[in-house]
Amino acid sequence: MGTRRRRWLLAATLLMGAATAFGVADRTFAGLSGATQSLMSATVPLLGILLVHDLRHSDLRARLAPTLLAAVVVAGGVGVLGVLFCAAGLAFKASAGAWDHAATIAVGGVLVQILAQLVGTGMGLLLRSPWAAFPATFLPFAVWLALSPVVEWRWLTPYETARHLLSGQMSTQAWLQWLAVLLIWGVALNVFGAVRHAGRSHPGEASDGVGATGAA
Repeated sequence: MGTRRRRWLLAATLLMGAATAFGVADRTFAGLSGATQSLMSATVPLLGILLVHDLRHSDLRARLAPTLLAAVVVAGGVGVLGVLFCAAGLAFKASAGAWDHAATIAVGGVLVQILAQLVGTGMGLLLRSPWAAFPATFLPFAVWLALSPVVEWRWLTPYETARHLLSGQMSTQAWLQWLAVLLIWGVALNVFGAVRHAGRSHPGEASDGVGATGAA
C-alpha cells in the first residue's frame, strides 16, 4: 500500500465513508452502516486488484498467501473504520432504536469489506489488466440486478448477503448463505484466478506497460 496512488485511493475510500456516515438521513446504526459500508465496498476491490497485480513478475506460490492476507487486513481495517464512522455519526445525532443489532452489524461491516476485497483479488488474478478487472468486480451486482426478479440469488451473490449483514437480521440460514457466497466469490474465484495466473506466467515475461508502481 506504499505507493502514492494507493494511499490516495485508500484515503478517498475512507473519506467517502466518513462523509456518508454524517450525511445519511436514516440516523440508525443499520441505516448508516448500510450506506457507508456499501459505498466503501465499491472501491475496496480496486485495492485488492492492485495488490495482486504486484505478483505478476514474481513467484506466485511464494507470495500469494501473504498478499491475500495483507489484502484481507487492509479490508478489515476499512470495515472497522466504517464502524467507527457510523458510531461517530450516531453520537452526533441518533434516532430511536438507533443501536439495534449494532454488534452484528459491526461484524457484518467488516465481513462485507473483506469479501469485496477478495472479489477484487480474484478478478485481479483472473484478468491481466487492472482496468478490466475493476469493472468485472461489479459483475455479481449486475447479474443480481438483472435477474433477481425471477431467480433466487441469495445463495449466489455478495450483494444480497451484504444487505442481510448490514441490517443485522442474520438467522442461521442467512449465515449459511453468506458462507456459500464466501466460498464462491472469496475462495473459488481466487483459486481459479491463481491457477490461471500461474498458467500464463513465464520467466522474463514482458510488461504491458502497467507496472505495479506505475499503475498504482
